[in-house]
Amino acid sequence: MNHIIKYTLASLAVLSLTNCTDSFEDTNSNPYGITLESLTQRNNHIGTKFAPMFANVIRVEPAWNYQLQQNLNADVFSGYMTAPTPFAGNINNQTYSLVNGWNGFIWIDAYDSNSGNGVMPHAKDINDIVAASGDTSGEKFVHLANIIKVMAMHRVSDVFGPIRYSKFNEFATSGEYDSQETAYKAFFTDLDAAISGLESEVGSSQFVDFDQSSFQGDIAKWRMFANSLRLRLAIRVSKVDPALAKTEGEKALASNAGLLASEDMEVDMGGFVHPIETISNVWGDICMSSEMESILKGFNDGRIEKYFSAPEDPSLGDYKGIRMGIEIEAKSQYGSHSKIGEVIQGTSKVWMTSAEVHFLKAEAALRGWAGAGDAKTNYENGVRASFEQHGVGGVDNYLADNTSTPADFVDALNAANDYSYPSTVTIAYNEAGSLEEQLEQIITQKWIAMFPDGQEAWSEYRRTGYPQVFPVVVNNSGGTIDTDIQIRRINFVDSEKNTNGANVDIATSYLKGPDNGGTRLWWDTGNSNF
Repeated sequence: MNHIIKYTLASLAVLSLTNCTDSFEDTNSNPYGITLESLTQRNNHIGTKFAPMFANVIRVEPAWNYQLQQNLNADVFSGYMTAPTPFAGNINNQTYSLVNGWNGFIWIDAYDSNSGNGVMPHAKDINDIVAASGDTSGEKFVHLANIIKVMAMHRVSDVFGPIRYSKFNEFATSGEYDSQETAYKAFFTDLDAAISGLESEVGSSQFVDFDQSSFQGDIAKWRMFANSLRLRLAIRVSKVDPALAKTEGEKALASNAGLLASEDMEVDMGGFVHPIETISNVWGDICMSSEMESILKGFNDGRIEKYFSAPEDPSLGDYKGIRMGIEIEAKSQYGSHSKIGEVIQGTSKVWMTSAEVHFLKAEAALRGWAGAGDAKTNYENGVRASFEQHGVGGVDNYLADNTSTPADFVDALNAANDYSYPSTVTIAYNEAGSLEEQLEQIITQKWIAMFPDGQEAWSEYRRTGYPQVFPVVVNNSGGTIDTDIQIRRINFVDSEKNTNGANVDIATSYLKGPDNGGTRLWWDTGNSNF
């Protein structure tokens, strides 16, 4: 009931911006004895817009929405997980027959404000309310909304490429797309403004009531997160625009906002269980991947016990994964393989970890960015942070292991799906190795540490080629996706093509090729890493 009252009163407060009359206070008071002026002073008319933004960066409820927003695309394309279920007769995303009805939810959760969806519309609302008020003290909320917006929309851009972003707030141009390059430069602009603009707001408690993250309204921590996000995006563009990447990366490394060093950025799930818990352990629709089995078992990595559960069929051994894109006739064939473990059994979803930031700094050091420190130290700090995050011991012995390598994969049912792991990457950091060899170590450990966020893992695989994700056995793309190069993006959604076709045509011209899954994104150069 309290939530219903809160949202109802907040809606009335928004109306107060456009429905003022001389007798307003007499005729528009609410039955709970709280004036609309009081609600405005408490910022509820702005704060309630944050709830759907927090909800839709990574959608939790209903679980099937997350399944379509991320699990049956990025989570499987990244080499993290595999569905044992032959959806649509095994002609689906996993065999590169991209299902437009599924993939549309990636877009809907970002742009559609109906049914609890939307990030962009609510960020626009916050901007509009603050602008209409004429009160500059509300700008802190615009900055906070823009941080969340960048967090959400860089992920959407990393799926499709061009997106509607920099022109979205103007009615006449809201349907127009930015190229991915333009969008990324807008992300940096928004983050820079937020980091600068929030500096004077450190210590303010006005965001406490609306903050669903582990930061609990602490503006200093939000600046730190925004700065860490800036470093993530700088590394993302390091191959396509080294000068821009270095500029933005060194700003992040030098900023007084700091970087996530010992605390993760997590968002409360509002009492719901993690959707992967439902998808994997209730529905049985997602399991351990073959790559996870090869790398974690080959490395004797203790995190495997946190990430996955033992197979329901004991004859499969301690942990057993499934290769993506193979012939599957029925769920019962591979349905007893390892499910996702206790890593998803919490009350929050992770947006960014301190472990990731250490690995970002390790790569920045390889690239010679000022302030990055030492690559080996950052690498080892990243591994340590990940082990600590998951409560796993033995990190010193793990980091000293210079012999273990990923294991070859053996399919439990069909030898045609076996795969020899095509690398001898090791754990102990090899400072004498080439830049490429050191980068493979960094990204492999970063990939392990970011689990279960397949979106970031898929992006990093496409950017660097690491770790080694196995090619599909069955390719139903009709030649649009190369089996060895693998899927690089998802095509624009049907709802946009049907209602915003002219702008989609322009967006398509921003791509490096046709609007299909085989075309590389702007930052995905396909060139060497150095």
